[in-house]
Amino acid sequence: MFKGIDRSSTLARFLEGLSAWLAKRRGLPIVLGVLLIIVSFVVSLIGVNSPSPLLDVVWSVTHHLGIIIALIGLLLVQPLGN
Repeated sequence: MFKGIDRSSTLARFLEGLSAWLAKRRGLPIVLGVLLIIVSFVVSLIGVNSPSPLLDVVWSVTHHLGIIIALIGLLLVQPLGN
């Protein structure tokens, strides 16, 4: 199963293009992660006034996704650097 993924020229071209695109925008994942954390903060403030299970889910998803994206962005700054 993994041999097909390793030999995939389409996946190799996608990863090469993605890394070249991210190399030009090294801070983008970090900024995106911080923005998601800010959105989660606003959602939590709204949730204080009107408690809702949907707001809890939105808060959880945006908060954790923001942290994960920001951490991945921090880890990729050095390898994608000039």
